[in-house]
Amino acid sequence: MKPKTLRFLYKFHFNDGRKRLFEINIDYDSLLLVKPMRKDPPEWANMDYFRCEICPLSKEEHKYCPLAVHLSEVIEFFQDVPSFEKAIIFVENNLRGTYKYTSVQVGVSSLMGIIMASSGCPIIGKLKPLVRFHLPFASLEETEIRVLSMYILAQFFRIWENKETDWKLEKLRELYAKIQKVNRNIVTKLAEIEIKDTNRNAVIALSNYADFISLSLSDEEIQNLKEFVGDFLDIE
Repeated sequence: MKPKTLRFLYKFHFNDGRKRLFEINIDYDSLLLVKPMRKDPPEWANMDYFRCEICPLSKEEHKYCPLAVHLSEVIEFFQDVPSFEKAIIFVENNLRGTYKYTSVQVGVSSLMGIIMASSGCPIIGKLKPLVRFHLPFASLEETEIRVLSMYILAQFFRIWENKETDWKLEKLRELYAKIQKVNRNIVTKLAEIEIKDTNRNAVIALSNYADFISLSLSDEEIQNLKEFVGDFLDIE
């Protein structure tokens, strides 16, 4: 039986004894955050300020950027935490847990990534299918394989539904170009409101992942992934 919600716990244990827990609950079907938006969001999350130039949301219907509001609690806590500070970061979900002793920005980047995808942002929200298989502290190659595998699986189902397919990954390239613009906007806005380096560096790390995915979608780069499919090529 499938769960009603996907539950993620991010626990930061700092060297000086401080601890902080972030609980993320996501509706299993819609893959949107269950937690409603804050009633008192920071002013910088206002659509008039934080809105991306490519955002399709109407400012009349959305006073605040949903992505900014849902990130605000994380941003406010880590505002004064140096990005290079070390911590033991535990991540638990419905099935298992993992941990890593690493810089704070690595954990914040992972935490931000799952919040952004499920925040209601119509652009980064296209990555919601990856949320069910969220992999904390994922490497660039792991992220690349997850994205491509999920997208190619989607094309398989589009065949069944008699829809146009995108085996050349053109639409995926277009999506990541848009995601890069959103990430750059976030970094710019956080710099303008003088949010310190942990939050900005965490988003920059996500942006770097998006850049890597975009670059890896060329036909030449995709050929480099051939080694990963191994014996699957020989199944007849």
